[in-house]
Amino acid sequence: MLRVGSVVLGVSDMRRAAAFWCAALGYVPREEMEDDWVVLVPSQGAGVQVALALSRTPVQDHPRVHLDLYAGDAADQAAEVTRLLTLGAHRVPWDLYPDDPDFVVLSDPEGNRFCVIDTGRH
Repeated sequence: MLRVGSVVLGVSDMRRAAAFWCAALGYVPREEMEDDWVVLVPSQGAGVQVALALSRTPVQDHPRVHLDLYAGDAADQAAEVTRLLTLGAHRVPWDLYPDDPDFVVLSDPEGNRFCVIDTGRH
């Protein structure tokens, strides 16, 4: 049986990306960071690993794969979006929002898109 081991993001600045995702998720490098690869793991407990790989390909405006980060409710979502923006994330002018979205599209400092979801609406 297969299982997901890591979600891998392509980045152009390994140290900048690792600093952002460690602060955003409360993760730490699993082992010493290399120039072209690092695996980030939760600092406490279990969770999905996020790996960063050096990439020279451009960021996709509408990526086929992205991270969904879950917030507890609308207030938590707003607080997390603000926190992530102060860490270096950017709002993405997303042209595919539905009329009443439960998600906010952001990008990390590398331009990788991700969503912050208000899970209290489900």
